[in-house]
Amino acid sequence: MTQKSVCVYCGSRNGANSAYSEAAKTFGTLLAQEGWRLVYGAGDVGLMGEVARAAQSAGGDTFGVIPVHLLRREVGKTDLTRFVVTETMHERKKVMIMNADAVVVLPGGPGSLDELFEALTWRQLGLHEKPILVMNVDGYWNALHDLLQQVIGQGFADGSLAEFITWVDDPSDAMSTLREFLT
Repeated sequence: MTQKSVCVYCGSRNGANSAYSEAAKTFGTLLAQEGWRLVYGAGDVGLMGEVARAAQSAGGDTFGVIPVHLLRREVGKTDLTRFVVTETMHERKKVMIMNADAVVVLPGGPGSLDELFEALTWRQLGLHEKPILVMNVDGYWNALHDLLQQVIGQGFADGSLAEFITWVDDPSDAMSTLREFLT
């Protein structure tokens, strides 16, 4: 049986609510305890750093991908199991998703949204069939959920778009959902 890998998109900041950091730490720990590899943006700041350090502390396998221009800004975490430096953001996203069996989105900003929408668009176009989970910690992504419903309701996407995202509330909910998809 091959090791499963989960791509995590999340903020390079911790955000205003401590629940976001707690969710990142818990999720990193749970991934490692499950024996699954963390694939993420290779930063050692914000929620990215939280999820990676937690996975490492729990003995997990970590695969980080960072573009050369963000090595300083996101404090490239070079002590990962695997550390990949790309030339561009697009290459980063491609390497991350191609090395994962599923995608989980924690709270984050424009970069996390960019990553989510690329993964979602690729899924819509049939370029992959990987599950995409959005972890709606303390309702952080409620407005995104409403926006996607608006996009569908106004005819800019088929209703099937909503089926490509599974909404979960917390790390344990994410893990039980991932187990259903990945086993």
